[in-house]
Amino acid sequence: MSKCCGNRNAEVKNADPCAPPEPACGGAGDKAKDTNCPFAWFGNMVEHCHAYATAEKEKGTKIVGICCEYTPRELIMAAGAVPVCLCGGDADMIPAAEEQLPATLCPLVKSTFGYSVQEANPFLEMADLLVAETTCDGKKKMYELLAQARPMYVLELPQKPDDPDALQHWVLELEKLKDHLQEQFRTKISTVKIREAIKTMNRERALRRRLAELMKSAEPPLTGRELLDMKSIISCMPADFEQYRKAIDGLPGRQIDPPASSRTRVLLTGVPLAHGAERVMDIIEQHGGLVVCQENCTGLKPLLEDVEPDAQDPIHALAEKYFHLPCSVMTKNDRRLESIATLARDYNAHCIIELIWQACLTYDVESHFVRQFAERELGIPYLRIETDYSPSDSARIAMRVEALFETIRGKGD
Repeated sequence: MSKCCGNRNAEVKNADPCAPPEPACGGAGDKAKDTNCPFAWFGNMVEHCHAYATAEKEKGTKIVGICCEYTPRELIMAAGAVPVCLCGGDADMIPAAEEQLPATLCPLVKSTFGYSVQEANPFLEMADLLVAETTCDGKKKMYELLAQARPMYVLELPQKPDDPDALQHWVLELEKLKDHLQEQFRTKISTVKIREAIKTMNRERALRRRLAELMKSAEPPLTGRELLDMKSIISCMPADFEQYRKAIDGLPGRQIDPPASSRTRVLLTGVPLAHGAERVMDIIEQHGGLVVCQENCTGLKPLLEDVEPDAQDPIHALAEKYFHLPCSVMTKNDRRLESIATLARDYNAHCIIELIWQACLTYDVESHFVRQFAERELGIPYLRIETDYSPSDSARIAMRVEALFETIRGKGD
């Protein structure tokens, strides 16, 4: 059997979107054939995003860097700008960041800042504005350093989701962001433009949800890593929509090797896996697991709820959607446990693995509640993995993952 686009651990059988009759799925460097294979297309994701952003920049379009799912891309798009995610996943960027940031800080925060110090992220270098948010303390203080050299706007995120005043405060924050975008880019953000952007983002969320729902099958047609890779750091690129449709239409019937029936079905929760920081996902899937559900900010969390495009007040509708994100910075964060319960059932998870970046205090503390909930309420095993971007502990993580899977298989005998 042929291998598809160099993808990991996946042998292609039966219907395969990467092997249409003609042309066959090409290698990552073959631009002509990339468009025929979703895996190859998203394998070149950074290159495609860079080409798109560069072309837009040359046309006079503004580029806006974002670092969190709480920032509404719809408002940026309604301003005629391109939102680009800047979260760093490269361990090589960390040493430069540690010249100004504490070594004990979260690796995602350090890597993101390291790109700025090294001037190594072309998207950051071409950004006309950065929109940040008051989530964790590490990010907040890192943003102050970024703002010394780059235009920055900070959204104040309320962190008590059940406070009756919190949502209204968030609505006002989004109104102020709208005003700032209009002033900064000398444009008018109309209600019509916001509704159009909402519809476009809803369309992308719906396509990515449909892809994720393929993992509900007893024999999912792709791995968790393949699904994780099937997205872009720039939202709503027209070419991505075409690739999502190809994958949705062509993937059913494809088989992965080893088959899902021989693997432990994992719900992965915790911190986001920024591009380049997928090591733990790979360890899980290379040692007997299949990540059928990713309850995190690089997975399903931002896709579960759409925005009502015809709401009387679209800013209020945006505020509701984004404020409902169950991030660990919220207190109390009961919505996250409710979401985990629903997803564990819908995706038939055999266990929950929680990934925590070192020094991510909010997820670290909240892991206590997730463990209790998994073991007492859901009755499924739980494993907490704390690590950073360094591969030095990969062997230890692999042993812990294998031990978890052996225990689960033993209970099934």
